Amino acid sequence: MAATSLPPATRATYASCPRTNLGLIQGCQARAMRVLIVEDEIKMAALIRRGLREEGLSADVAIKGEDALWMAGATAYDAIVLDVMLPGLDGFQTCTKLREKSIWAPVLMLTARDSVEDRVAGLDGGADDYLTKPFSFAELLARLRALVRRGPVERPTVVEVGDLRLDPATHQVWRGGVEIELSPKELALLETFMRQPGVVLSRYHLLEHAWDYEYENRSNVVDVYVRYLREKVDRPFGAESIETVRGAGYRLRAAPPA
Repeated sequence: MAATSLPPATRATYASCPRTNLGLIQGCQARAMRVLIVEDEIKMAALIRRGLREEGLSADVAIKGEDALWMAGATAYDAIVLDVMLPGLDGFQTCTKLREKSIWAPVLMLTARDSVEDRVAGLDGGADDYLTKPFSFAELLARLRALVRRGPVERPTVVEVGDLRLDPATHQVWRGGVEIELSPKELALLETFMRQPGVVLSRYHLLEHAWDYEYENRSNVVDVYVRYLREKVDRPFGAESIETVRGAGYRLRAAPPA
């Protein structure tokens, strides 16, 4: 595990500690990677926990999604191994609720089902990676190390700015409680704005992120679609969230004007 994957308080200690080739800490007080295993099959959970502990990791077990929610809320886990088939809240629901609670620890989902639909549901629900049973323990370790190197990054499945909400997975947009119908290109442009609220985005930047190479920078397509967006997400609601910054581009206000 890279030093940057550790909490800041332990990085200085980590630098002076001897490590194995797995990047685990030996003979010092800085903590090793801590993993939450969410698995209702007791034997499987015990095998994974034993394997992780033999590699020097700390590992806790939850057998229900409900338990995982409070445990992940109370402890800063470096990664979560989450089975899909759980009693009560299943893995998909658990992952979604973790993200709703702003718990951004990387999630590796385990499943005996290998359908494309399941993988899509898990990833769109906020999971970071997917591993199908039966699996190699060496691969599980490698995937966990890769996830922890990225660290916990805030990546909500639904993007929100003020009373605007956008779900990239379902291609739905709401202002307040009202759903707004947008074309695919309007949706792509709005998502570009919503990913950087309060930032002035040039026409070139918007072209790069919402269009492909067939459009030239001198095209007025951005201005046309900004007008379309205003007609759908602003004017019907008496809002002015997309503003023109003369000579620079456009900006989505992070908060409505006073």
